[in-house]
Amino acid sequence: MRTNLIYITAGSMEEARSIGRELVLSRVAACVNIFDGINSLYWWDGEIQDEKEVTIIAKTKESLVPELIEKVKSMHSYDCPCIVSIPILDGNKPFLDWIKEETK
Repeated sequence: MRTNLIYITAGSMEEARSIGRELVLSRVAACVNIFDGINSLYWWDGEIQDEKEVTIIAKTKESLVPELIEKVKSMHSYDCPCIVSIPILDGNKPFLDWIKEETK
């Protein structure tokens, strides 16, 4: 069974903490890391936006990715939130096993 990192951006630390806590409480993620103070440049509504955002990285099993995505979308303030899954190809086996054990 594979594990994945899920990269998510949020508009505030409060929103990121709320999303992260729910992902861990519902056991669709074993752990989340939250990085405050990133700057994002992107196109939206025909203009370049320059915004402060917060990054969430969630660790989960590949089989839970669809459920995790739907949970984040249901809680997120953005119309089109960034939620992308990155497969983990290799790593510290005890840590990867821990992710599997701590998710449903």
